[in-house]
Amino acid sequence: MSWDFLVPVCVGDLVKTGGINQYVVQDVVSPKQLPSSLSRFRAALRSQGPSCILEHFDTGYSVLQHFNSVDLAVKEDTLELLIQVVGSLAVSLPALLASTSLSAAERKEKLNAVKMSIFLLCKLTESLESDSYRQSIVTAPGKGSKKGKSGGEGLMQWDSEREKVLQALIQLLQLDIRALWNLSLVEEEFISCVTCCCYKLLENPTISHVKSKPTRDCVIHLLGLLIKKYSHLLGASVKVIQLLQHFEQLSSVFAQAVFVWSTEYEVRAVIGEVIREIGQKSSEELAREGSGVKAFASFLSELSALVPELMIPNISVLITHLEGESHTMRVAVCEVLGEILVRVLCGDGLDESGKADRDRFFDTLQEHLHDTHSHVRARVLQVFTRIVNSKALPLCRYSEVMELAVGRLMDKSINAVKSAIQLLAAFIAHNPYSCKLSSADLKKPLAKETAKLREMKEKLEGKAPVAVIKASELWAAMEPELLVTVRTELEPRSDAEKEQQEEEEEAEEDDRATAVKIAQYLRVNKYRNAAQLCIRAHSCFPQSEMFAALSTLTTQTLMDTLALIFKGSDEDAPELSQNLPPISQKDGDKEGEDGELKKQEMLVQYLRDTETFALQVERAISVINTMLYWKTTSVVQEAVQFCVTVCEFSVANSVSGVRKMLPLVWSTDAAIKDAVVQAYRRLYLNPQGDTVRMKAQTLVDSLSELMVDASLGTIQCLEEIVQEFFGSDSNLQSTVVQVLWERFTGKRETSALHKRAAVLLLGMAARAEREVVLSNLDTLCSVALGEKVTEDFLLARDTVITICSITDHVRSKAAPFRLPQEHQLFTCLTQAVAEGVVMEDPYWQSFMEQAVRLLYFLAESPDQLCSRLLQRSARLVLDQIAEGGEINNKDVSQMQDGSQGSGDQGEQVNCVSLAQLLALCGAVAFWQVSHLERSVSAELRRRRGETEEREEKEKGPSSKAKQTANESTMEEELGLIGASADDTEAELIRKICETELLAEENLLSAFLPLLVRVCSSPGRYSHPQLTTAACLALSQYMMISPSVCEENIRLMFTVLERSALPVVRANAIIALGDLTVRFPNILEPWTQNLYARLSDEVPSVRQTAVTVLTQLVLKDVLKVKGQVSEVAVLLIDPEPHITSLALNFFNELATKDNAIYNLLPDIISRLSDPERAMSSEDFNTIMKQLFSYITKERQTESLVEKLCQRFRTAKTERQWCDLAVSLSLLSMCERGFKRLQECWECYSDKLTEPGVYQPLLSITAKLRRGAKVQFKAQVEEFEKRLTAVHTRGLENVESPEMDEENQKEGGSCERTVLQTNRPSRSRAKSKRGQAKPSVSSQGDDTFVTPRKTRKSKKPVITFSSDEEEEDEEDAVMAESETPKVTTPIARTSRRARLRN
Repeated sequence: MSWDFLVPVCVGDLVKTGGINQYVVQDVVSPKQLPSSLSRFRAALRSQGPSCILEHFDTGYSVLQHFNSVDLAVKEDTLELLIQVVGSLAVSLPALLASTSLSAAERKEKLNAVKMSIFLLCKLTESLESDSYRQSIVTAPGKGSKKGKSGGEGLMQWDSEREKVLQALIQLLQLDIRALWNLSLVEEEFISCVTCCCYKLLENPTISHVKSKPTRDCVIHLLGLLIKKYSHLLGASVKVIQLLQHFEQLSSVFAQAVFVWSTEYEVRAVIGEVIREIGQKSSEELAREGSGVKAFASFLSELSALVPELMIPNISVLITHLEGESHTMRVAVCEVLGEILVRVLCGDGLDESGKADRDRFFDTLQEHLHDTHSHVRARVLQVFTRIVNSKALPLCRYSEVMELAVGRLMDKSINAVKSAIQLLAAFIAHNPYSCKLSSADLKKPLAKETAKLREMKEKLEGKAPVAVIKASELWAAMEPELLVTVRTELEPRSDAEKEQQEEEEEAEEDDRATAVKIAQYLRVNKYRNAAQLCIRAHSCFPQSEMFAALSTLTTQTLMDTLALIFKGSDEDAPELSQNLPPISQKDGDKEGEDGELKKQEMLVQYLRDTETFALQVERAISVINTMLYWKTTSVVQEAVQFCVTVCEFSVANSVSGVRKMLPLVWSTDAAIKDAVVQAYRRLYLNPQGDTVRMKAQTLVDSLSELMVDASLGTIQCLEEIVQEFFGSDSNLQSTVVQVLWERFTGKRETSALHKRAAVLLLGMAARAEREVVLSNLDTLCSVALGEKVTEDFLLARDTVITICSITDHVRSKAAPFRLPQEHQLFTCLTQAVAEGVVMEDPYWQSFMEQAVRLLYFLAESPDQLCSRLLQRSARLVLDQIAEGGEINNKDVSQMQDGSQGSGDQGEQVNCVSLAQLLALCGAVAFWQVSHLERSVSAELRRRRGETEEREEKEKGPSSKAKQTANESTMEEELGLIGASADDTEAELIRKICETELLAEENLLSAFLPLLVRVCSSPGRYSHPQLTTAACLALSQYMMISPSVCEENIRLMFTVLERSALPVVRANAIIALGDLTVRFPNILEPWTQNLYARLSDEVPSVRQTAVTVLTQLVLKDVLKVKGQVSEVAVLLIDPEPHITSLALNFFNELATKDNAIYNLLPDIISRLSDPERAMSSEDFNTIMKQLFSYITKERQTESLVEKLCQRFRTAKTERQWCDLAVSLSLLSMCERGFKRLQECWECYSDKLTEPGVYQPLLSITAKLRRGAKVQFKAQVEEFEKRLTAVHTRGLENVESPEMDEENQKEGGSCERTVLQTNRPSRSRAKSKRGQAKPSVSSQGDDTFVTPRKTRKSKKPVITFSSDEEEEDEEDAVMAESETPKVTTPIARTSRRARLRN
C-alpha cells in the first residue's frame, strides 16, 4: 500500500488533490447508484473482513456527500456496515498488535482501515444526530397529530442505534492502537474526529433526560478513554467550559463526567483544569447575560457533591468569585464550601491544616450571611442548615452562628426569613445542650458552679508553690552518697554491732510496708537506715519479688533494689504509687486537684454555653411567634412548623407558640388553616403508645396540659380541632371518652385542673356526638353539681359549659330540645346558685352566669324557674342580714368596742351577698330578653310555618291550579304576608319587654330601684364588688326596653365618668357599646362621652374603650366624625397593646371608601389645636401613619388644596408648622405639586418660619428624584422661589403684578369675612350662588371662616364634622343639661334640618 489516509479537517478536502502518497476520493457515487454500491460493500465485508473499507471508502464518503438527498434506508444500511467494520477491527486488532512479526505494510494497512472506518462512522453519526434534532424540532408542535411516519420511525431508530455506535467506538479505542502509529504519536485530527462526534451528541437538549442515560454514559466513558490514553485533557477542559457556556442543561452531565474521569479513569488533573478555567473568568464577564454563569454555578455545586475532597486543592481559585458581582457564583462557591465542610472537614480527627481550612471556610460562610443579595443570604442559611443537620458544625461555633440566624429573622427577604427559621429548627433538633431548661432555670446552677470554681482557684492560689521533682532526679542526686553508705554497710562487722543493728531495725509486717519505710528513709537522707532495713528485709521476706535480687548480696544488687523501691519499675509503678511516701502523695493530690479544676472549668463553660443557647432560643421563639400572623403564607407555614419542632423537643416556653398559632384555625387561607390543624394533629392527636389505652391516656394528658390556664378564646379554637378529631373515624374515640370520664369522676386520681380539662374536652366531644354528654347527665350532676358543688365552683362552671354543648339553640329547625323543670339538673343548679349567693367565693359569679344561661337554653318555662331562684336567693340574703343584726345586738350589749368591729364585719358580708344577688338579677334580666328575642321568637315563627304548611295541604290540588294562574301576584302577596307576620311577632316581643318584664307583678321590677340607688350613691355604697355588680346589672336591665334605657342613661354616663373604680368604667363602656347597638337613637347624643374615655388615665379602660369604639365604627353603628382624632392619639400610647389596637382600627377603616381621606383635615386641625399641646414628634408620628393610607392621586391633589387653605385660618406658628409637615408627608405627585403652586398665596407669607420652609423644601427634594427634565426645571424654580421668600421676606420678592393680585385676593377675603357674620342659611345660599369663589373658599365647601366667641380667647377653627353637632363638652349630669337631640342614625345634616 503506497498511500496514507490523513483525517481531513473538512469532509470536502478528500476530493481535492492531496500531497504525496495521500489518499484522495476517486469516485463519488451518485445517489441512485448508492444501493448497489452498498450491496458490493456488504459482500466485500463478508469476504474480506474490515479491510474492505480500503476499497469501499468512496461509497461511504458518497453517502456523506449526498446525505440530504439519499433515502433513510441507505443511511441506516451505511451506519450498520460501518458499525460492523469498526466492530470487526476491534475483534481482529488485538492479535495483530500482540504479534511481534507485524510488517510495516500490514501496520499501514490496518492504520488506514482504522482511520477510514472511524472517520466515516463519526461523520455519519454527526450528520444523523443533526438530522434527528432537526426532525424533533419540526415534529414537536404536532406531537400526536400529523407526525411523518418515516421521519418518526427514523428518529426512534436513531435513538436506539446511537448507543451501538458509541459502544463500537469504545470497544476499538480501548485497545492500545497507538502502536499502529509511528512512535505511538496519534495525530490530533484523528482525536478531534472522535471528540467532535461526542460533543455533538452532548449538544442534544434531551441528553440530560433519564431516557438518554445509556447514551450519556457511553459518551462519558468514550471521552474518558480519549483523555487517559490519547492526551485529550486540555481539549476536554476547554470544551467543557465552552459547552457549559452555551448549553445550561449540561451542568449535571459534565459534573457526572468529571466525576467519572477523575475516579474511574484516575485523571484527577481534569478537575483542576476545569475549575481553573472557571476561576479565570472575570467578574465583569460573568455578570453579563448569556455568560453561562448559571451553568457554571450548577456544575460546581453538583461536582462538589460528588467529589468534595478533590475540590479542596482548587478552592482558592474559586474563592475569588466571592468578591465578584455575580450572586449566582457566590451561591455556588458557598455551596461548594458547605459540601466540603459536611463531607471532608468534619469530625475530631483533623490535623492542624484541616482545622485551619475548616475555620477559614466557616468564617467565609458567616460573612456571606450578610451578603448584599438576598438570594445569597438565603442559600448560605440553607447551607448552614445542612451542616447542622449533618452534625458537622463545631461546638465552639454554635452560639455565633445561631446569633446570626436569629438576626436574619429580621431580613427583608421572605426567602431569607424562611431559611433562617429552618436553620433555627435544625439547631433545636440537633443541639448538644439541654433545651428543656429555660435561661432562668440555668442561672442558679451556673452561679453555684461558678462560685465553686472561684473557690477552687482561690484554694490553689493560696497554697505555697512547691517545686515538683521527679523521683529519678532525686535518685540521681542521692546516688553517690548512698553508694558510699551501701559499701560501708556491706563491710564485715563484729557480732556486737550486728546485734545492735537487729535491735534498731526490725522489719515491718509485710514486704510492701517495709518498702514504703525504706523509701521514706531515703527521702529524709537516712541512707544507712534504708540500707540496713533493705538487707534485713531480704532475710524476713525471701519470697518477695522486690527483695529477690538480694539473694546474692553485693553493692550492685543492693543499689538496684533500693533504686527499684525508690523510683519503682515501669510495670509496678501503678501498684507502688498507691503506697508512695507522704511527699509523693502530695504530688498526687496536686495532680488530682488540677484535674478537678479542669473538670469544673469545663462544667462552667458548658453551663454558660447552655445558658447562651437557651437565651437565643427564647429570643428566636419570641420573634417567630410574631410571624404566625404575617400576611405571607409561606412564612406562616414555616413558623407553624418551627413551633411544632420546638414543642416536640420539649423546649422551655414552647407551648406559648403552640397556643398562639391556635386562632389560625379560623384563617381564611386554606393552606395556613391546614398547617395548623396538621400541627395539632401531629402534636396532640397522634399519640405514641403500645396499646390503644396508653395512646388515649397520652392524648388526654397532652390536651389537658394545653387547656390548663388557657383563655376562653384558646379553648374555643381548640374546640374546632378536637371536634374534628371526634367527628373522624378514629379507633381512639371511645377509649379517649372513657379515659375522660374516669378522670372526671375520680376513678383515676388526678388534679382539679385536669378534672376541669376533662369535662371541657367531653363538651367538645359532645358537639360531634351529643349522646356523649346527654346519656351521662346524672353523672355530671352528681359529681360536679351535687352536695360538694360549693367546694369547687370552677368545676361546676365548666360542667355547665359542657352541658350547654347538647343544646340546639342554634342547630335545628325542628321542635327545640328542652328538659322538664323537675329534672335533677335544674334542681342541682338552682340550689347551687342560691346557696352561693350568701357565700364569698370569687368563682361563684362566673358559675352563676353560665348556670342562668343553661336554664334559658335547656329548661321548659325558664322564666318560672328563674323567678323562683330569685325569690329563694333574696330570702337567703334577707335571712343573712337578719342574723347579722342579731349578732350585732348581742355584741353591743356585751362590749361596745366589739360591736363596732362586728358591725363592720356584718356589713361587709352583706355587701358581698347583696352584690351577688344583684349580679344574679342582671343575668336573669339579660337572658330573659335574649330568650324572648331568640328562642320564643324562633318558636313562634316555627309554629306559624307549620300552620301554613298544614293549611296548604288541607287546601288540596284545586288551589294549585289557581296559584299557577296568578303566580306572580301570589308570590308578592305571600312576601307581604310573611313580612307582616314577622313584624307582628317582633312587635309582640317588644311589647312584652316594654310592658310586662318590669311590671309591678314581675319580680325583676322589685330590684330596679335598688340598682338605681346603689349606682347613684357611690359614697354610701362604696364596696367595690357591690358597685361593680350593680352597674353591670343596671346596664343589663337597660337592655330590656327603650324606656328603661332613657330613664337611666344619664346615670350610666355619670358612673362612666365619675366612678373611681377602673373596672366599673371599663364595664360601663362595654355595656354602653351594647346599648348603642340596641338603641342607637337614644345613645347617639352621648357619643362624645364615649370617645372621652379614650383619654382615661388607666390603660385597661383605654384599651376597652378603643376596642368597643372600633366595633361600633366598623359596623357602622356610630357615624365616623372628627372625634376619631382621639383614636389617632392612641397611636402613640405608651402601652404597645393599645397602640396595636389603634393601628388595627385605622387599617380596617382604610378599607372603607375614602373614610380616612374625609377625616384627615379635621384630625389635623384637632391634633394641632394649641389647647391640646401635643409635641411635634408625636404629631409627626401620627400623621405619618395616617397619610400612609392616602394612595390615590386625586385624593392627594385634593388634600394639598385643603391643607393649603387651612394656612389662612391657622393663627399660631405651631399650626403653620403642623400643616407644612402634613403636606410634606403626602406622597406628592405632579398634579399635587401643580395644586401646591396654585395655592402659593395661602402659605407664602409663612415661609419665613423654618418650621414651614423646611418641610416644603423636603417636598421639592422628593419630587426631583427621577423627575423628567421639564418637570424637574419647574420644581427647581419653585424651590428657588421658596428659598428667596424664606431668606428675604415676601415683600422683597413679590412683583407689582403679584401685589395687585394680593390686593384683589385681600378684598375677596374681606368680603368672605363679612359674609361669615350672616345667619347660616344666607351663608349657605351665598356660597351656592357664587359664580367664582374667592381664594379663601377654594377647594371644598367644608371650609368655614371661624367666628369670634366670648368664651375662648384662643382662636378656634371650625370643621365640616363639627358643624353637625353642638359645642362638645363633658357629660353634664344635671337633668336640664342632658342631651335631648335623639335623631335617628341615618339622618340628614343639621344644616339641612335647620333649613327645613
